[in-house]
Order: sequence, then C-alpha cells, then structure tokens
Amino acid sequence: MQKRSLGLLAGALCLAVAAVAAPDKPEFGTWGVDLSSLDHSVKPGDDFFQFVNGNWLKNTPIPADRTGIGGFEELQILSEQRMKTIVADLHAKPYDQLSPDEKKLRDLYDAFLDQKQIEADGLKPVQHDLDEIAGLKTLDDVARVMASTRMGIASIFEIGISFDQKNSNAYAVNLSQGGLGLPDRDYYLNDDAALATTRDAYKKYIAQMLTIAGADNADARAQAVFDAEKAIAQAQWSVAQNRDVNAVYNPTKVSDLHALAPEFPWDAFLKETGIPLTGPKGERIVVVAQKSAFPNIAHVFATTPVSVWRDYLAVHYLRAHRSYLPQRVDSTVFAFYGPALSGQKQQLDRATRGVYLLDSTLGEALGRLYVAKYFTPAAKAKAEALVANLLKAYDADLHTLTWMSAETRQKALDKLHKFTPHIGYPDKWRDYSALAIDRHNLIGDVQAGRLFEWNREVKRLDDPVDKNEWGMTPPTINAYYDTSLNEIVFPAAILQAPFFDPAADDAVNYGGIGAVIGHEISHGFDDQGAEYDGDGTMQNWWTDGDKKAFTDRTTALTGQYDAFEVLPGVHVIGKNTLGENIADLAGATIALKAYHISLDGKPAPVLDGYTGDQRFFLSFAQIWRSKYQPNMMRLLAMSDVHSPDRFRANGVTRNLDAWYAAFDVKPTDKNYLPPEKRVRLW
Repeated sequence: MQKRSLGLLAGALCLAVAAVAAPDKPEFGTWGVDLSSLDHSVKPGDDFFQFVNGNWLKNTPIPADRTGIGGFEELQILSEQRMKTIVADLHAKPYDQLSPDEKKLRDLYDAFLDQKQIEADGLKPVQHDLDEIAGLKTLDDVARVMASTRMGIASIFEIGISFDQKNSNAYAVNLSQGGLGLPDRDYYLNDDAALATTRDAYKKYIAQMLTIAGADNADARAQAVFDAEKAIAQAQWSVAQNRDVNAVYNPTKVSDLHALAPEFPWDAFLKETGIPLTGPKGERIVVVAQKSAFPNIAHVFATTPVSVWRDYLAVHYLRAHRSYLPQRVDSTVFAFYGPALSGQKQQLDRATRGVYLLDSTLGEALGRLYVAKYFTPAAKAKAEALVANLLKAYDADLHTLTWMSAETRQKALDKLHKFTPHIGYPDKWRDYSALAIDRHNLIGDVQAGRLFEWNREVKRLDDPVDKNEWGMTPPTINAYYDTSLNEIVFPAAILQAPFFDPAADDAVNYGGIGAVIGHEISHGFDDQGAEYDGDGTMQNWWTDGDKKAFTDRTTALTGQYDAFEVLPGVHVIGKNTLGENIADLAGATIALKAYHISLDGKPAPVLDGYTGDQRFFLSFAQIWRSKYQPNMMRLLAMSDVHSPDRFRANGVTRNLDAWYAAFDVKPTDKNYLPPEKRVRLW
C-alpha cells in the first residue's frame, strides 16, 4: 500500500476547524495571516519564504526538546497537550467507572510514568530476551529473532502486510530491505565530513550499548557491528530507486525466495512470523521490493559471524525498548539520536512520550476520546465541503489541459470521480478487546501491543480488504493519499490554523488547507499515482505521448530543486523529492483556481492593501514557516522524500504566473524564472 503523506518531520499538514464554536476572529492577524512575521527588508521575488516568515524566523527559538519549530510542530505540541488532557480526564474518574478501553489507556500510561518501578526493575524485564539473543548459535537462530514481532528488533529484511498493488481487493505479504541504525544508506557511504563525524559518534554509541548489555571489548565489537551495517547499506537500493513502483513490485513464490537469495534462512525467518505459507490459491506469494539487492544482502548475512549478529541484535533490541528501561539506557540512546544525529538538545518530557505510546498502541481508543472532545460535526462538514471544492477544481482543470490527450483525460476524470475522501476519524473504531494491558508489566504491554496488531493483520490476510480502515489516528498532524484505495485521508487534528481557520479570509484558507487538499489529490496523478487506476490497481493508464509530456515537465522540476542549497555543500535531491514537489506545485495551482472559482466572477476584496491573490500566496508560504537544527536539516535533505520547507514555498511560487503578477516579481529578482522555464502541470 502506497501512502503518500504530506509529510514533514513529526507530522505533516493540517486541516482543521476549531473544536468548538467558530471563533469571532482568526487565529492569525485580522484575516488569517500573521503580518508581523513579514520581513520587508527582503524582496518577495528574491526569497518569498523569507519575506513572509523572516521576522518569525528571527524571533522564534527552537525548543530544546524539538529538532525544529514551525506550523506543523506547533500543532503537534497542541495535539500533545490535548492528549494529555484526555489522560488527565481518565485519572479524574473513578477507575471502576472507566470503559475497558479507558482502563487500558490509563493502565498503560501509568505503567510508563512509573519511573521509580522502571529503575528498580533494571534490566530484569528484558533479561530473558537478552539471554536468548546472547545464546544464539546459528544463522537460523539469528533469522528467527530478526523476524520476532514480540522483540521488535531491526531485521535486514523487513516483512509486512498491506494491499496487493495489482489487486486492491486483496492483501499481500511484502518483503523489503532493512537493518540500518542510521537514517539512510548514504549516512554510511557519503564522504561528507559531517557524516564522518556522525559515523564516529554512532560507533561510540554502539559500544556504549554493548557495554550496557554486558559485553567486554566493546569498541572492537562495535566496529564489527558497524561494518555489517555498512555492508548492508552498500547492497541496498537508494531512495530514488525505491520510488519506482513497478521496480519494487515483484510477486514471488515463497519457495522461490531460496533461489533468489539462497544465503538467507527463509524457512526459519518465515516460521517465526506465523504467516501461513499456503493460502486459498495454494503456495503463498510474497511481494519482493528491492529484488536485485536481496541476494547481496543475504550474502552479507551469511558471511557475517553469528557473534556479530548477536551484538547487532542486542544493540537494536535495547534501542527498541529504551523508553521502558532505566534511565542509563534511555539516555544513551537519546545522546546519539538526539544531540549527535538530529540536534535535539533534550528529550520530550515523560508525560508527552507517554501519550505517544498510547497513540501508537491504542491509537483508535485514544482517538475516539480525542474526537469526542475536540472535533465537532460542524468541523467535519466544513472540511468535507473544502475537499469537494478542490475535487471540482481538479475536474475543471483536467478539461483544459492542452498537453493531455482525450484518451488519458477521460481516464484521469474517471479516477478523480472515484476518489474517496475521509475526514476526521474512521466510520468504525478498532476493537481492542483481544489486547490485555497489565499496569505492572510495561515491557509485556508493549510487546503485547506489537503482537496484537501483527496477529490482527495475519488473521485477515486472506480476507477481502477492509477499505474503511485508516492508516493514521485522529490526533495525528498529517494527511495522506493511499494509491491502493484511491482515497485521501485527513485526521481530525490536522484541521486547524494556520492551515484552516473558519474565521479567516477565504483566500487564506485556499492558500492553506486548499493547497494541502490539492497536494493529496494530486498524488493520484503524479509520476507514481499515474501507475494506479481509479480502483487502486497498479496499471498505467497514460498514453506514451502523455507520459512523455508529463515526464519532460517533471524532469525540469527535478533540475530546479537540485539547485537549492540546504546547507553549504548540501543540496535538495530533486529525484528523491520529485513526487512531493509535483504534489506541492499541483496543489497550489488547483487551490488558486478553486479560490477564483469561489469568487463566482466577483472581484476579490482588498484587505489591508493585499489583494486576494497576495493573501493566497502569503498563506501558502505561512504554512511552511519553520526552522530546524542543522543536523536535522541535513537528515531531511538526505533521506526525506519532501523538500525542506523553505523550498516547498519558493520552489512552487516561482513556477506560478499569478505569483509574479501578485508581487510584481522582476527578471532581476533572485528567484525569477523566465516564463519558458516555469513548469506547468495543471
């Protein structure tokens, strides 16, 4: 299942209406944009992101417990506060008056907050697992532990269950590359000096974790673990290669895995997962992603001593359970993944981390309470109306495209008309009755949560697809498009200012949430979405000529983004971010058209001297306002499929003719593009 989220760091985009009655005035300024954030010393045509957000950037510090701050993160903080309020409400009620799900939420949270007990227990709750890892004797044993859902350890081959990309009515078992402790293969392979420093810090971290696990000669053993991960990285596909949806769809019989990658013990690995190796149609088919990488990764596995894999598994096991173990474990992991890797100076407070545990383990039980408290039917209706308006604008636009043939246009319209929007929360909530939570067994609860979710997916593997299931919980600050279901999903928490504000000017809402909605819809028609039809089945529906015309335009977009410099010597990788750049450009283009349609032929009012189009673009740049620690900027540039926020604003606006007219952008301005160089997709 391809979920194409709006994305960002801890979350993505937002669309929400106020939880209660519509406010009398906007959250930002007098009509929805924070004009005090504008930096008038910067020309709009030189750096529109800086022009709109410059004063905010100067005056807004990054909180010590965050890697960055901005519209997304501010809403993330709000969502955290709301989840903590829900937990406080649960504690305010007598325990015997709570529902079964409410008791599970409260018990799990209390177990997580009981640091005194966690410190007293030490490593005892995980000692059995650590002893099992230390006792592994064969590569079969190693593969079995790598596949253990309960242990939750990193595996060189990741296994999951999702929709069959060529049959959206069926589930499929998916196998893909995995196994790295650093964010991306390039962290191991790139010669950049900053990354060399990161690698040194990572090896030191591995040694520290091995010492905690009781190992001697930790430095040498850490080097061996690092060398194994580096060898895996060398065998892996790149981010750009993984964007080819056809290349990563390779249906393979289970028995044929032995021929594909004979040096990996597939029998031991698959047995541990509990997945039936036969189904209604006979032998189980699994979908292999990075097919050419599998033999090489398997070779790394087979030629690495079991002793190294024992150390590798111990380190990754402790990291997976760090939040549930004594402070010395938790702090050691954070010291690397926080300050050293991402620049985060201090951890989130324990209470905030606790509500994230609830969201990940009992997300829909928590989400049900969130919706009841913070998301009204009126908010849902307003968001649904906005989505409907954007779908109408796409429909109108498709009829006018000069580069698209009539044949492809009709199929595009057919797909558009089959789009399914989901707003706020699912129609049916998940049943957690099979998940037992013990207030006095935190590690057991976490592992039970993993098994509950995995067993739920395995049990329905051969059933028809549940097309009403959500891939995000209501408190999530994000949105996504799912190719297999041809649906766009907007959780409740994402529907708030600055992205959507019921008291704001229409131009502001179209420039904010309108662009977000347009972004998600456009994923159905970008370079990957074009490979899926209206029923979510992977089959190309473009003519060769239309695909070439589209590719020619998007190739130019790749070149534009390659030129953006994130840090000295670090550039956006245009081929990695292409799909999201297409969605950003298409979303803004269609949102502006939808705004103009909403005017119904009447001139837009001028507010505080700003025209309707100016307010639209100010809002669009405002939703991307953010700042990040340098290490996090580097991480995003290297491994994220989204461009850094500055370039999501500047990269889009420079391709829109209306922006030039709205802000009188001249050829002498730094971000000016000649008309013939502007990419026009929609």
